[in-house]
Amino acid sequence: MLSRVADSLYWMSRYFERADHCARVLEANYNLMLNPSKLSTEERWHRIMASLGIAATAGGVDPQMAMLKLTSDPDDESSIVSCIAECRENAGQVREQISSEMWERLNSLYHQVTQANSRLETDSDPLRLVAAVREGSYQFHGVTDATMNHGEGWHFIQLGKYMERSCALPVLLDAYFSAAGEADDLDWVGLLASCAAFESYCKVYTADLKPDSMAEFLVLNPEFPYSVRYAVERMSAAIAAISETSFTHATARIERIAGRLRASLAYAQIADIMLGGLHRYLDSVIEQCNSLHAAVHAVYIDYPIQSALEA
Repeated sequence: MLSRVADSLYWMSRYFERADHCARVLEANYNLMLNPSKLSTEERWHRIMASLGIAATAGGVDPQMAMLKLTSDPDDESSIVSCIAECRENAGQVREQISSEMWERLNSLYHQVTQANSRLETDSDPLRLVAAVREGSYQFHGVTDATMNHGEGWHFIQLGKYMERSCALPVLLDAYFSAAGEADDLDWVGLLASCAAFESYCKVYTADLKPDSMAEFLVLNPEFPYSVRYAVERMSAAIAAISETSFTHATARIERIAGRLRASLAYAQIADIMLGGLHRYLDSVIEQCNSLHAAVHAVYIDYPIQSALEA
């Protein structure tokens, strides 16, 4: 596969997952700010922004205006509309590699979110846009799995999706657990809802919202799609599948990094993680994901021509 094609498929998937993650967090937490809690509205909004990795822009900003900016500002690279636009731009460069149904769903969602900019005048409008993105995400992922060959291109899409999820989930969890003493039950419900995890968590642990149990579920559960371990294992599977189709010894380094990251989750115990510090552990996951991204980029995207000839 051409490196430019792999790059576009990878980033198409990462940007789509980024928009979906942002929509999920906003949908789960925005209405919770209207409820009384230990935290003020400003403090709660700051935590929401921190959970999206953009806490530096949260200070002194009215939550309603920030919500509008984060959903529909095309000049803000963190906004949902910007992520969908970047996703569509990358998809447009590889139209021949994706199915027509994928392009139709993505193009439809793009026009839906961009046309919504002129209608964001009431409190409910941003949430309607967020809901549209959430619904569009289910449809896009469904048609991707159902209509595209599960070959090398599909594996790059899976790699981008789960790389983004593996990076975003630790940031989200760290924002909540770093101030766990100030959180109440509504805050923990917001965290679980941000990961579409409330019902699944209750089926495993009942509705007892214990921080350690939630950390164990969202970090180490191997079966839930929005746990860190699940995302890393799916990312590792995509890397292994891509490596089988490539003919370069450099893929061994990628597999070593992925293997260490996977092992750090597969053999961890939540008691040991909490004892050593959850923040430190999550930072380590993020660092390893960044190293893995850099290795993937070096081997499959930005490699020297001589390396390709020698492979």
